[in-house]
Amino acid sequence: MKHPLPDRPQHICVLRLSALGDVCNLVPTVRALQRQWPAARITWVIGKGEHSLLAGLSGVEFVVYDKATGLAGMRALWRELADTRFDVLLHMQQALRASVLSLGLKADVRVGYDKARAKDAQHWFTQRHLAPHPRAHVLESYLDFARLLGVEDLSLAWDLPVPEAAVEEAHHITAASPYLLISPCANPRLRNFRNWSAEGYAAVIEHAWRQHGLKTVLTGGGSTQERQLGERIRALCPEEVVIDVIGETSLKGLLALIRDSRAVVAPDSGPVHMANALGAPVVGLYATTNPERAGPYRWRDFVVDRYADAARTFLHKEPAELSWGQRVRHPDAMSLIGAEDVIERLEAVLAHPEIPQDMESPDEA
Repeated sequence: MKHPLPDRPQHICVLRLSALGDVCNLVPTVRALQRQWPAARITWVIGKGEHSLLAGLSGVEFVVYDKATGLAGMRALWRELADTRFDVLLHMQQALRASVLSLGLKADVRVGYDKARAKDAQHWFTQRHLAPHPRAHVLESYLDFARLLGVEDLSLAWDLPVPEAAVEEAHHITAASPYLLISPCANPRLRNFRNWSAEGYAAVIEHAWRQHGLKTVLTGGGSTQERQLGERIRALCPEEVVIDVIGETSLKGLLALIRDSRAVVAPDSGPVHMANALGAPVVGLYATTNPERAGPYRWRDFVVDRYADAARTFLHKEPAELSWGQRVRHPDAMSLIGAEDVIERLEAVLAHPEIPQDMESPDEA
């Protein structure tokens, strides 16, 4: 017997802890829930860094879990919500840590992914499952939760809050001059292999300066890998063309920088999805991951896509032979992207700064 879903939920729990790009892609689902049930409370259990990005999101109560606190942090969160019972818990994180965390939350019904999309045995921790949706983009997978609850209006909306302090932080960096924003590094995790070359970025920076008079702002986190790549890029460019603030901005400041840029160039990482959410033109660089699943949703037509080439070259398979979402974990995969490919796509988004009209809403499932 299926657990019944609420017709008019009064209190909805969204469980999604990470990562920056994923929480950006989830916001349209939250907005769809708010449109359907404007009186419903929405509590989002979220990671610490992700909360600093989305803090102030209208109509959402955040409960923050810092994964560095481990089980002690889980217990503290369970105590915080001990007297709260949700009509429905939307378990939107396919990770064992999140599933364990979900066990301490009280809910009438727990909704998770269908078996084909579930990872880390997530379906064992949930009672209702999404309808199958093969080859869905990540953003569409999140909207499937709203579909299952009966939400009808799935049009895309973000309205991410960018406070005035963040705008001032960005203006202090750019002096309000037009600029290209490049976030050259993805998350420096083991065997991530999503980063492009310093030489490639330098060629794009020189083109943006010579052809459009755009300086480039380099952004990113403070890891050694990110700082070193920034230094290599700077060494290949005239000093006056690059503003390097890698490791020096707040996440809200990064939002303001992205929003006010002429365009963004980055590999598969948080900033491409932040740009997508803010309506900023973005060129995503994809070879190790499939942009049809994880590209910047409204700007997928402007992605530099070498995923199929990487699959053939390093896995000796056609993309159709790979499982949906499979990565090409090879250190040379991103070398399949040429500077001329990125420059061509950059010219395309600079000539088309508005959000492409045919990509404003997801396809109906």
